[in-house]
Amino acid sequence: MDISIERIAAAAAAIDPVFNATPQFLCDGLGAEIGRPVLLKVETLNPIRSFKGRGASWFAQSFAEKSRPVICASAGNFGQGVAYCGTRAGLRVRVVAATTANPLKLDAMKRFGAELVLHGHDFDAAKLHAQALAEQSGGYFLEDGREPAIAEGAGTIAVELLRSETRPQAIYVPVGNGSLVCGIAAWIKAQAPEIRVIGVCPEGAPSMTLSWREGRVVTTERADTIADGLAVRLPVAGAVAFMRGHVDDVVLVSEARMKEAMRLLFRHAGIAIEPSGAAGLAAIMDAPRADAPAAAILCGGNVRADLLKELV
Repeated sequence: MDISIERIAAAAAAIDPVFNATPQFLCDGLGAEIGRPVLLKVETLNPIRSFKGRGASWFAQSFAEKSRPVICASAGNFGQGVAYCGTRAGLRVRVVAATTANPLKLDAMKRFGAELVLHGHDFDAAKLHAQALAEQSGGYFLEDGREPAIAEGAGTIAVELLRSETRPQAIYVPVGNGSLVCGIAAWIKAQAPEIRVIGVCPEGAPSMTLSWREGRVVTTERADTIADGLAVRLPVAGAVAFMRGHVDDVVLVSEARMKEAMRLLFRHAGIAIEPSGAAGLAAIMDAPRADAPAAAILCGGNVRADLLKELV
């Protein structure tokens, strides 16, 4: 991906205000329990309950072919962002999602104006179908993890993090298709290279971790995880290549650890975070105790009602 530092700076001033200037604070009770100061970056207090609106807003502003339909695949949050921002910019948006996708997210995509197509048993099957639909119809295939504007919009999170009075030693970033970690890493390594950027994947969906470690695209037959936003089997080559040059490490976390992170976030911060959004904190909990603060990007809050009831 050709991610531009200059465009990240421009996006920070231009994206829909409903998505920027999100809360970031040291959570003392949480830090005391896990044995390390934790800076939380909360990306769920907006109409789509996730960070995806940042990149979608920046893309919608810069996309010149307004008459051309935009077709994408989504596990839910990306589709919501594209639907919300795209329709407000006058774009026709079609989202392909798996038949197993979170119903809460599916309803939201339709409510925000997207034409919804259900296809396949998981996200990657839906993505292949979305690409085929775009080729057949002449639509623009918007791929999360390949489109620079999406990563640049996500990178505005790092712009805000560096304005905090608390300078984290490391930033833990959930990794799905890679736009979030690539955008954040691009800005951090240009502005504060001493800060470590650590990607986080579920143990049940390790393809991005394996790809980063081996320096090539490594696919898996299945992605079995409660973190639907991180359930990737077929990594995007451009995202993997960018991560290799900018991300310090990519680690795996268990399902149990993500659930425990969700419980702690509810207990100490009073917020309901979906498993994908809690993955960063889960990785901090697995890391050695330290005096230096770590930042966790709480990137999504569209948690299934049954899981929320189980946990809290």
